[in-house]
Amino acid sequence: MGLLKERFLKVIFGVFFIVIVFSCQNKKSGKNVGEKVVPDTLIPIEPILRYGIPIDSFHLVEGVIKSNEYLSEILNDNGVGMVTIDKLARKSKPIFDVRKIRSGQKYTVFQTADSLQEARYFVYENSPTEYFVYELFDTLKIYRGEKEVKVRQRIAQGVIETSLWNCMEDNGLSPVLSLDLSRIFAWTIDFFAIQKGDRFRIIYDELFVDSTKIGIGEIYAVQFDHYGDENYAFRYFQDNSYSYFDEKGVSLQKAFLKAPLDYYRISSRFSNSRLHPVLRIRRPHHGVDYAAPKGTPVMSIGDGTVIARAYQKNGGGNYVKIKHNSVYTTTYMHLSGFGKGISTGSRVKQSQIIGYVGATGLATGPHLDFRIAENGSYVDPLKVKAPPVEPVKEENLPKYMILKDSLINELQKIEWAGEELLVGN
Repeated sequence: MGLLKERFLKVIFGVFFIVIVFSCQNKKSGKNVGEKVVPDTLIPIEPILRYGIPIDSFHLVEGVIKSNEYLSEILNDNGVGMVTIDKLARKSKPIFDVRKIRSGQKYTVFQTADSLQEARYFVYENSPTEYFVYELFDTLKIYRGEKEVKVRQRIAQGVIETSLWNCMEDNGLSPVLSLDLSRIFAWTIDFFAIQKGDRFRIIYDELFVDSTKIGIGEIYAVQFDHYGDENYAFRYFQDNSYSYFDEKGVSLQKAFLKAPLDYYRISSRFSNSRLHPVLRIRRPHHGVDYAAPKGTPVMSIGDGTVIARAYQKNGGGNYVKIKHNSVYTTTYMHLSGFGKGISTGSRVKQSQIIGYVGATGLATGPHLDFRIAENGSYVDPLKVKAPPVEPVKEENLPKYMILKDSLINELQKIEWAGEELLVGN
């Protein structure tokens, strides 16, 4: 019995030892008996897109439209048949007329990545922000897309040595800013009289697509020192539109009259190709004709200086040209006579009579041919919006003054050339 009892105790001890060891191994491995092993969760990889199309399964052929190159040539060179191209052009017309494809614009062909290299998409960039996608599957599709435009606020300054345009370029700024400033201060500063030492500070937006700069956005505040005088402009929203006001809330713009005469009817509109009533040929008519009885008074639409009072035999007949500011010039043609005191160099006021309706020069009857030039280029007088002259309204003035003070503070942080900061981000 003693031997049997001893063997029994050894067996019990052995089993107990095995259980203890097995249990410890499970604890070390962090797993319990019967527990399921769950694999790590896989994170999906986002596809790389271009024009909204995943590019990982395509071979991309990029190019630039050449002079006298057409969509049919590009697609045909990439294996698309002429029947398909014709269908595509017809289907595209309501969305984009393929005849308007311009040389110098970018395009991309998406080809299959296999040995066949079949064209599956054609993308035409119409502008830095707009593109058109042509799906070249069994079902042809065409749609318009837009790239995301990112806005970055900038601050800048410049001290003029020769001209505002050159100052912009010398400081690495877009020369377009010089045109924007001339429009903002059109009634305050004569930009043809800019002198060395004039200077500006500005807070504005730049527009980017991807990492490419595509233009200038909003201009929020400007300080322009001219002949030692500080001129300010602040962008402010009032009466459902944005306008520029000075540090006192006075509008920087003055209104034009809606028309240079009181009684009239429009007999001919602004056109790049009008059949001339006398010459019977097509040529641009960059003005508006107002039919009115002979002798009807013609008024200047705004304050300005007469820069021409002359006669043009084979054209405008008696005419007056008035420079209103560094941006706008107006011309009044076919006059029967001139207003009192109107001569080259004389100053005129808004609504002052400068002449009378007539039919001098090449004209079939009495009318006024009225023209507006903006920065030297003729624009449609009927589409020129007369800027407001109303100041910041009294009820808006407290809020405006807070905004103005904040912007002046930001402008004054911009150090002039020769100091530490030139252009900031």
